[in-house]
Amino acid sequence: MATIFLLLFVVVVIPKVKAQDTVHYSGNTLVNVDYPDGRLAPVIGVHSMQVLRANREYPNTAEDYGWTYNHQPMLAYWNNQFYLEYLSDKVGESVPPGHTLLTTSKDGYSWQKPIVIFPKYKIPDGTTKPGVKGVAKDLYAVMHQRMGFYVSKSNRLLVMGFYGIVLAPHDDPNDGKGIGRVVREVYKNGQLGPIYFLHYNPAWNENNTSYPFFTKSKDEGFVDACKEIMKDPLMMMQWEEETDRNDPLIPLKKNYKAFNFYHLPDGRVVGLWKYALTAISNDNGKTWPLNASRAPGFVTSNAKIWGQRTSDGKYVTVYNPSEFRWPLALSTSKDGLDYTNLLLVNGEIPPMRYGGAYKSYGPQYTRGIIEGNGTPPGGNLWVTYSMNKEDIWVSEIPVPIKELATQQANDVFNKMPDGKELSKWNYYSPRWAPVGITKMPNGDKALSLSDWDPFDYAKAERIIPDSKLLTASFSVTPAQNKNGQLDIEFQNAVGAAAIRLTFDSSGVLFAKAGYRNKDILKYEAGKTYQIEVSLNTQNRFYTVKINGVIKMKNLFFAPIHSVRRIVFRTGGVRRFPNADTPTDQDYDLPHAGDSTKKATYYIGYLKTTNK
Repeated sequence: MATIFLLLFVVVVIPKVKAQDTVHYSGNTLVNVDYPDGRLAPVIGVHSMQVLRANREYPNTAEDYGWTYNHQPMLAYWNNQFYLEYLSDKVGESVPPGHTLLTTSKDGYSWQKPIVIFPKYKIPDGTTKPGVKGVAKDLYAVMHQRMGFYVSKSNRLLVMGFYGIVLAPHDDPNDGKGIGRVVREVYKNGQLGPIYFLHYNPAWNENNTSYPFFTKSKDEGFVDACKEIMKDPLMMMQWEEETDRNDPLIPLKKNYKAFNFYHLPDGRVVGLWKYALTAISNDNGKTWPLNASRAPGFVTSNAKIWGQRTSDGKYVTVYNPSEFRWPLALSTSKDGLDYTNLLLVNGEIPPMRYGGAYKSYGPQYTRGIIEGNGTPPGGNLWVTYSMNKEDIWVSEIPVPIKELATQQANDVFNKMPDGKELSKWNYYSPRWAPVGITKMPNGDKALSLSDWDPFDYAKAERIIPDSKLLTASFSVTPAQNKNGQLDIEFQNAVGAAAIRLTFDSSGVLFAKAGYRNKDILKYEAGKTYQIEVSLNTQNRFYTVKINGVIKMKNLFFAPIHSVRRIVFRTGGVRRFPNADTPTDQDYDLPHAGDSTKKATYYIGYLKTTNK
């Protein structure tokens, strides 16, 4: 009996003790990958903005190069503005040439046109890599960086990148056999310092590279800042994949990928890698357990996972909670170890306009602002990520992180304080389909959704308390009636819609009624429509009043138990990709760089009551 008890203790109790002292997910929510949003309930108030929209045909609308593989963004906040770095290849992943770009923003919403921070780098002809077939001839390096920024103790901002070598298809640029890491300083006046090599891989040195070693700089403060980086083991852990596999600077040489970290209240450091590998260091990153373990309960694949402490003293991980690279979601924790929920950050996946090697669908490779790289005002969480490895995005996530609304909507935008009008709204704002507060022709402030993007849409949604007997009143002023589309949907917590009203491109407002649509009225450009929808989720019945007159009585086109989300969207429902979508897209969409005729819709107010 004693032996049996001991075995039970080992099998049952010890794993539970271990799980409590490592990062783990104890929640029950899982995603449905047949939907881009995973059918997750969203965090209230997330604003997602497109930083870069790739465009090969009209590069002046993007970054002036027209390169369509854009990925691996990094984020910092310094000198009262955001800095975002990302790498770029012409067409596909790790297909030379490559370079790295930098963009800035004062508020995180409006971003400057990116500039090249690390340009194309010519690999000397005749270069080879041990164990790799191929010889360099008229070949350029590709960029690969797991560490983007560093703010020194003397408050200098350094930006970094890594020049990797790809000699043939499927050759790995971060195999420890690349050239080395480069660095330059960003000055407070916006100017850039010269490029230096910060660290060489074996076989490379000042004599066979195109930039000097950082110690040749006459700026002692810059040299000290570079040395400071390499004295910090937590910074060095970010270099592990790209540097030499035996590099003495790296504390844990296991080729785990995409390291990031945060500190627990007791001073220990949590490390996170791809596949939700995790380990804890007791000495600020100098040493780690011999092997990391997969965080129990976490579902994720080979995309990055981001973790940090939030301004309210809690913790968050942001990642793709599936074997695919969608949706982008987060989980929260009170102690930095036990993560208890799963909520949506961005569940949109627009079409991939340009095919290319290893381009994956979805919002992916998320990164926030690592400890020491600045704290934006307001206390909210900021993350950056690529969409389809093509476009670059950021999201502002309110802290504290909330899922449930406690009050019905009473949003009259013209009467609300400037800058606060959309604090309770979620929105998705592409560069060619922007969402924001603007003034209508009559001078009143309104929520505006514009759209001239044939592949994407603007989307704004208001989360309200779960309601079974709901009356929602709002105004819509379409600026046109011969193009564009505005869908208005009433959805449950996970995005299943029961009612859809549509202002279509032919000047008709209609409702979805099962397989078919029911016309409500012909609408006019520039006219304001005061709309009231009263619904009952129990009998699935609703009425529509327009300008005080009942115009329709109808049944839900799909049943839901309650309404939690009211959505305004300038395009139709997207259900691509799904779990069975082919992995690689090797084609471009027709007219991928073109725009379409602009359409704009103004929402003057939204008020809801639950009777």
